[in-house]
This record gives sequence, structure tokens and C-alpha cells, in this order.
Amino acid sequence: MEERLIGAMDRRCWRTAALAMPCLLAGCAGPQSALDPAGPSASAIAGIWWAMFWGALVVWVLVTVLLLLGLRRRRNLSEAGGRRMIVAGGLVLPTVVLLALLVHGTLASDRVTGRSVDARHVVAVTGRQWHWDFVHLGDDGQPLAASTDLLVMPLGRMVEFRIQSADVIHSFWIPRLGGKIDAIPGRTNVLRLQADQAGPIRGQCAEFCGLEHAFMGFEVQVLAPAEYEAWLRDNAVALAGEGRP
Repeated sequence: MEERLIGAMDRRCWRTAALAMPCLLAGCAGPQSALDPAGPSASAIAGIWWAMFWGALVVWVLVTVLLLLGLRRRRNLSEAGGRRMIVAGGLVLPTVVLLALLVHGTLASDRVTGRSVDARHVVAVTGRQWHWDFVHLGDDGQPLAASTDLLVMPLGRMVEFRIQSADVIHSFWIPRLGGKIDAIPGRTNVLRLQADQAGPIRGQCAEFCGLEHAFMGFEVQVLAPAEYEAWLRDNAVALAGEGRP
């Protein structure tokens, strides 16, 4: 009777896990998923994430197998053999893994930061409770166009974002395009991102900034270069009509 009960519980657990798996996998895609990259910086970050995931999976499987073997077999290792396993598993293996991650992360740093590519477009970003202001700047530093909670980017072009805050600390993050960076009052932080895919992309404040923090998201619209220039011209007319510089 007890064995049947245990078997029924095991089957129920497996069925629950099988039903939950599609829901969990569905969270790996979407307009705000770092595992669905749409630019070189996000691709480099996702590559590092997957390398760590598969490496951790191998380590987990190895540890689990060794644990099961240890539970099933009697202790027959000599003291010297046990020490060698401790040194190999506790010192050598972590050192190799950490060095590999360090080298891989260093090589990917240029793609993550965008420093190796010249940015032809500059956008001043200001975080406020609770929205984002985007001002597109010309070569002379003068504003060309502006929008609120809508970021327009040219397809396949590197964009430099100059990020600051008008009140409290916020955090500017577009998961499908790259890493996040804080928006700090009285300080300007610089981030370079490039969008290589059109489609639904969403950004979000990644730093708790008050009661309406959860609503501090924004849409990213990626346009072809010609359409982007036309958008700048259209919005420049709107700015002039409002009497703004």
C-alpha cells in the first residue's frame, strides 16, 4: 500500500512538472527577455549566460552522479584518494571554470559596452518619477526631437545614450538590447546600444524608485535609417511648434 502511494505521488509530481515546463519556457521569450537578444550587446550577454548555464548543468549532473554513487557504494577510498578528490573537485575545477569565464567575459566586453563601434546617434535620457524623457541630439548637441516613454532607434546603428535622473535613482534597462545602467541625479552615465532587429522591444526601470515604479516602462521602436530620419524631421516640426529649442 505504501509503495503504491509513493508511486502515485511520483507520477503526480512528474505530471505537474511536465505541465509547468511550457509555462517556464514561455518566460524565456517576449519583448523584455534577455534570452531573446536583438542586438550585439545583448547577444554577448546571452552567450555568457548560456555558457554559465550549461557549465552549471554539467557540474550539477556530475555532483548528483557522485552523490548517488556514494550512497549506493560502501566507502572504499583511501584517505589519500579522498584528499586528491577534494583538491581536484574543490580547487582545480573551480579555478579552471572561473578562469574560462574571466577570459570569455573579457573578450566579450567590447561587444557588451559598444566601445569598439562609433556612435553616430546620441540620445539624452532623463528618468523621472515615473516616466522617461528621450531627447535626440544633433552633432552640435542641440535637440532634434523628443518623446516620452517612446524610444525610437535606427536599425543597425549604434546609439549613445547619455543617462541622468531628475529626482531619485532610476535604472535604464532594455533587456533585449543590453545591460542596465543607473540614472543618478547630478551625474551622466553613458551606455551604447544597437538594435539589429525590428519588433516589439520594451525597456524598464530596473531600480525601485517609488510607488509607481512598476509602471515606469517604455516602448522601443526600431525603424529603418530612412524612416528614422523622417521621424526626426516630423518631431522637429512638432518641437518648433511648441516653442521648444
